[in-house]
Amino acid sequence: MTTPEHSPLGKHTVYADRYDPSLLFPIPRQSKRDEIGVREPLPFQGVDIWNAYELSWLDMHGKPMVGVAEFHVPANSPNIIESKSFKLYLNGFAQEPVANAAALSALLQQDLTRVAGAVVTVTIRSPRTAQHVFADLAGESIDALPVTIDHYGPPKADYLHVDDSAGIVEETLLSDLLRSNCPVTGQPDWGSVQIAYRGAPIDREGLLRYLVSFRTHNEFHEQCVERIFTDVMTYCAPERLSVYARYTRRGGLDINPFRSTDKALPDNARGARQ
Repeated sequence: MTTPEHSPLGKHTVYADRYDPSLLFPIPRQSKRDEIGVREPLPFQGVDIWNAYELSWLDMHGKPMVGVAEFHVPANSPNIIESKSFKLYLNGFAQEPVANAAALSALLQQDLTRVAGAVVTVTIRSPRTAQHVFADLAGESIDALPVTIDHYGPPKADYLHVDDSAGIVEETLLSDLLRSNCPVTGQPDWGSVQIAYRGAPIDREGLLRYLVSFRTHNEFHEQCVERIFTDVMTYCAPERLSVYARYTRRGGLDINPFRSTDKALPDNARGARQ
């Protein structure tokens, strides 16, 4: 079973402290993509950037080691990896002897690639040498707009529209008001979202109302970003579009999905809430 209700989410869990790759739980992307009309070939490129801050293992002399890990899961992978199962899997290395960080990276890549169905890149850095770059997402915030909002879910795409009489613009808009909920536990997921596009100017008040309409919506991070990308493309028809969300951490993991019509990938700078 690979549906969310069969995952470890929302269930009593025994936390293993030895390596167990069977803990990883895949969830197919396509079922949610079917809801928003996304088929092959995908209308976007992108990546899900995961950061893990609670990674530890033993060296071959039994001494604990710690690291900060960065994972890149390609958007064209058949599966996402359910986050609690990912956390349980990583925790399983706490009492596991591993030769060195390079050997651990290779093992992580092997297991995550198998579950995701596409090559997952893995980077492990020492906490003392890792470059923790803090930077807010670039763009012009729309959060201060004086709008009245009375709809908080489900997402209401018809809030989105453009001014067809205006010329083409190229701009980057930003909101820190993104909130959605885990589809199994109902726990809130908090994020900031950046929308960069070239096309007819998007109505900013409508965009803000649209983003707030995710507030009671139940969907995983990756699925929310793909829904935003698809709705903006459908209702606003930009020539180019990138959607990047930076979510707050849970269980030592943060998930940061990026979807774009372009090939360029984003940086992995941490926001103020991360």
